[in-house]
Amino acid sequence: MRSIAIFIILLFCLSSQAQTVSTSKPWTYWWWMGSAVTQEDITVQLEGFAKAGLGGVHIIPIYGVKGYENDFVPFLTDHWLKVMEHTVSEGKRLGLGVDMTTGTGWPFGGPNVTKQMAAKNISFKDGKWTILPTKQEVKRAAPGGEGLVFDPFHPTAMADYLVRFDSAFVHAKELPRAMYMDSYEAYGANWTDDFLKEFKKRRGYDLQNEPTLLTDTTGKSESVLVKIDYHQTLSELLRERYAHEWTKWSKEKGFLTRYQAHGSPGNLLDLYDEADIPETESFGTSRFAIPGLRIDSDYSIKQFGTPNPLAMKFASSAAHFSGKKLVSSETGTWLANHFKVSLSQVKPQIDELFTGGINHIFYHGTTYSPVKETYPGWLFYASTNFGPASHFAEHFSLLNQYVERCQKLLQESQPDNDILVYFPIHDLWSTPAKSGGGVHLLEVHHVDRWLLQLPFGQLTTKLWKEGYAFDYVSDRQLSRLSALKSGEVSSGKSTYKTIIVPPSKYMPDETLNELTRLARLGANIIFAEHLPTNVTGYHLNVPRQKEFLTKLNDLKAKNAGVIVSKDWLAALQKHGVVKEQWARQGLTFIRKKSADKSLYFITNLGDTFKEGWIHAGKLGMDIERYDPLTNESVPMSRRTEKGESQVFLKLLPGESCFLRSSVKKAESPFISKAEKQLVIDGAWNIEFLKGKPSLPASGKLIKAGSWVSLSDTARYFSGTARYSLDFDVTEELLSSNSIILDLGDVREVAAVKLNGKEIGTAWSIPFQLKLMPDILKEKGNKIEIEVTNLSANYMRLRDRQAPEWKKFYDINIVDITYKKFNADNWEPMPSGLLGPIRLLY
Repeated sequence: MRSIAIFIILLFCLSSQAQTVSTSKPWTYWWWMGSAVTQEDITVQLEGFAKAGLGGVHIIPIYGVKGYENDFVPFLTDHWLKVMEHTVSEGKRLGLGVDMTTGTGWPFGGPNVTKQMAAKNISFKDGKWTILPTKQEVKRAAPGGEGLVFDPFHPTAMADYLVRFDSAFVHAKELPRAMYMDSYEAYGANWTDDFLKEFKKRRGYDLQNEPTLLTDTTGKSESVLVKIDYHQTLSELLRERYAHEWTKWSKEKGFLTRYQAHGSPGNLLDLYDEADIPETESFGTSRFAIPGLRIDSDYSIKQFGTPNPLAMKFASSAAHFSGKKLVSSETGTWLANHFKVSLSQVKPQIDELFTGGINHIFYHGTTYSPVKETYPGWLFYASTNFGPASHFAEHFSLLNQYVERCQKLLQESQPDNDILVYFPIHDLWSTPAKSGGGVHLLEVHHVDRWLLQLPFGQLTTKLWKEGYAFDYVSDRQLSRLSALKSGEVSSGKSTYKTIIVPPSKYMPDETLNELTRLARLGANIIFAEHLPTNVTGYHLNVPRQKEFLTKLNDLKAKNAGVIVSKDWLAALQKHGVVKEQWARQGLTFIRKKSADKSLYFITNLGDTFKEGWIHAGKLGMDIERYDPLTNESVPMSRRTEKGESQVFLKLLPGESCFLRSSVKKAESPFISKAEKQLVIDGAWNIEFLKGKPSLPASGKLIKAGSWVSLSDTARYFSGTARYSLDFDVTEELLSSNSIILDLGDVREVAAVKLNGKEIGTAWSIPFQLKLMPDILKEKGNKIEIEVTNLSANYMRLRDRQAPEWKKFYDINIVDITYKKFNADNWEPMPSGLLGPIRLLY
């Protein structure tokens, strides 16, 4: 009996030490500048993260802060490991997970990388090969992490690099959840010591005998084939020697892996597939046509592309194909200039990520800053500040609650995509490379430079806009597919109604063999517009090309499930693929399934839809709308129109919701009515409550508007002010059973009280709150709205009077154009309640 009691006590102790880590809550990058951290401040900041609703942190040691050199903690020293273990231990206490980069800065490299291991570049000039080191060093390295970037194609460089971590972790008692590898960025690397040997073994001929074909710029067919072979060899070596070796080591050590494969010359699908958690990147700001959504004027530069869900789907496709639960994203990088990002700008970007299949958000990000440090503290050069010194810190938990509710549903459901789109990467490799080193780097910042120009990109863009649910598949992944009796194909984790091959020219014979295998088993395969015309591979190409064409003709002629058609959309319909019609109405979505029931996340990222009857999709008879912003579910009215099941959806620009099966029916049928409004206007009293540099004097505006017009002090104020007004309403409004308070243009967050009662906080477009009719009276209503603005106006003054906060090594702090940051010449940004303020009923 005593032994049982002891066992129970031990079990309780163990369980209390290993609290559950939440992946439904958003996590954040956490930059350790110079790793000048203390256990005391780590604890304070982790407690703040937990209180704000974060689920975990990702430690990234980077360059340091001037004046703190004596506090720098070199990477992987005993001291560094001690503070890392403290972080993990405190994270467990608080229910926070901890990940870390397998290195500092990016990409992988450091002091243990020898010249022989370092990245290499080859060029062919004046009739001879020239092999030189790229000399690239780790970007934004932390103390103890400086050194050369290692050769990502080298046979032993990854293993040699990881020896340093083996030694460091051998006695560690507390280790992170996951290791992380940042986007590729090994610029100019295109060679390795045994490349010629590996090339001949894999491609069947000596590349050194064909140097002019590799460098030819006339586009002759033999040269194109050699360049494809060259790229394919690089791609294979990168996966086998870089991604696979790193994930294998991490698994042996008990770590999960998060991997940003993009930016590399490999097939992204195969690289993402290596990781436990494939990770994409949302860099810059999308140009959504949401009324009231601001785009930073500095984005007129052509330096950045825009986030694109078709790029995000490389990571989510790999996860769906292999049954990985989590797909993460670096989120919010350079949404706007420093001190100018609002929560209302963050939400649409996250909604777009959700529709792209992402369900594990990592904010980019938060900088460790000593508690004693004066405002604005330590800042990373290229982030949206999600830290405790951010102007939206007080309301950050509202965004996190929203993300958590969304991610919980998205993580607990399974993908439900009908189409598997073959990614013909060899067609990309057949085109001239636009990046340095003569290789194609598949980066997410400018998908217009590669993805969108391909027939693959044009086809998937059409699928996306037309409302089809799809994933991508690589040449290598095809071998893992099996065909079902229904003509569908299965990866063992996900099932698809058909494979579609975009219009393409080049295809490996191994790929054709896999498609033939599947077709003979009855799989549905669609070739859009035409069959490929050329087999890849320079070696023995003439006889292989002849055999390739014969196999293609047999594939088409002998398999009933194979369709070659210019009208490939009709072919999809023939295979039973579902077209979600609301996409044509301007709505963006992802379809999932849970317990064989469909689940949709739908977001309105445009300005063409506001409300109306929409097709019910794959949902059952009774449907409810779940609002993750308010955590409320409402049964939806439905009708049958011309044999089609429809539901009435109101979803304004900027809003999002889930549609799912319901156990309740709508209480009454929908009755369309014109919306009426009552404008709340008059002279607004404004009282400044808290902020910096000092509180302006109270004032009055004859109508809702920006407080910067009140005084010179108000022009530099960052903080919170209360707008208040007395107003009357009509008897007709009081009799309404549905009243919405529409705040119009809010800069940036508004907490509302009506007749002394808290109504809620509006932080995202369209800045609306629901009201209960009984809270209003016909005469003498009092509305109080506390509005918090950005910190940009204060930084105009701070940068003029005391710019000493910009004291960081390396790149220091730059603006969105990567020039020295200077806010003192900014114009004042509108702040407060711009309106119009209306009651809709």
